[in-house]
Amino acid sequence: MIRALYPGSIVLLAALCGGACAQNYPAKPVRILVGFAPGGGTDIMARAVGAKLADALKQQFIVDNRPGANANLAAKLAAEAPADGYTILFMSVAHIMSKPVYKNLGYDIERDLAPITVVSNVPNVLVVHPSLPAKTVKEFIALARAKPGALTYATSGVGSPEHFAGEMFRMMTKTDLLAIPYKGGGPIAIDLVGGQVMASFSTMPAIIPYIRSGRVRAVAVTMEKRAAVLPDVPTVAESGYPGFEVTVWYGVCAPAGVPKPILAKLSRTLLQTLNMPETKARLAQNSIEAAPTTPAEFLTFIKSEAAKFAKVVKDAGIPRK
Repeated sequence: MIRALYPGSIVLLAALCGGACAQNYPAKPVRILVGFAPGGGTDIMARAVGAKLADALKQQFIVDNRPGANANLAAKLAAEAPADGYTILFMSVAHIMSKPVYKNLGYDIERDLAPITVVSNVPNVLVVHPSLPAKTVKEFIALARAKPGALTYATSGVGSPEHFAGEMFRMMTKTDLLAIPYKGGGPIAIDLVGGQVMASFSTMPAIIPYIRSGRVRAVAVTMEKRAAVLPDVPTVAESGYPGFEVTVWYGVCAPAGVPKPILAKLSRTLLQTLNMPETKARLAQNSIEAAPTTPAEFLTFIKSEAAKFAKVVKDAGIPRK
C-alpha cells in the first residue's frame, strides 16, 4: 500500500539525506571550475587550495580551467551545475567587478551561487617589460603622457582586476593607457616577457617568478603597504597617489541548492586548512594573506564589493557590454 508523505515528512527525509550525504561526501572527485587560463593567480591559488582539500577529505579535487568572458563562463557553468557539491567555483574579485560591466551575465551571483569562504587577499603589482625606460611610477607616468594611448597594459578582460587597477590609475594620474585583453595571468606574463605588451597590473602569484628572474621589472605594488616579498618596491600610494589601492581576493562557492551539510563540511574544512600556520606561512611567501570567512560573512563581503566596483564603473565611464 502506498501512503502519502506529508510536507513535514518530506522536509525530515531531506534533512536526513543531507546529513547522510555530508558524511559520505566526497565519494568521488570534485571539479573546481576556474575562469582563467592555467598559470594565472586564480589558477595557482585554486590548485593550492584543491591540494589541501584533497589531503583533508581524501578525495581528488580537480581544477577545470574554463577561461572566457572575464571568468564568467566558468561562473555560469557553476551556476548551472547539479547542486550536489561535486562542482565548485574558485571565484575572485573579477566576478564581482563584472557585475556592473556586463548587461547579461547569464547568472546572478547572489541568487545562483552559495558562498562558502573567502580564501585570501593578494596585491597587484605594476610591472613593465625591461626595455621600457621606467623604473618608478613618476617615470611610467611621464612615458604615458608623452604618447597618450600608445602605452599598452595587459588585462584579463574588461572588468578584470588588472583592468580596474588600470582604470583607477588612469583616473588618478590623468594618463591615457591602452588596455589589451587576455584570458588570464599566465598568457599575460608570457606576452609581457616577450614584449608584445609593455605593462600590466598583475596579481602577485602569477608574476612574482618573472620579477625574481629579472624578465619583468616591478615598478610599484597596489596595496597600502609594501609587499613583504618585494620590500624594495614602493606602493603607488607612496609614489605620490595616496588612496590608490587595488587588491585581488579569492573565494570558493558552490551552486545554489547544494545541501547545507555539504556546504558546512566544505566551509569547516577550508577554515581549518586556511588557519593552519604552515598554510599561512606558505601563502605569505608570495605576499598572499589567508583570509577565511564564514559563508554569511562572505555574502556580506560580496554585497559590499559589488557596491564599491559599481561606483568605479560609473566614475570611470566604463561602457556596459
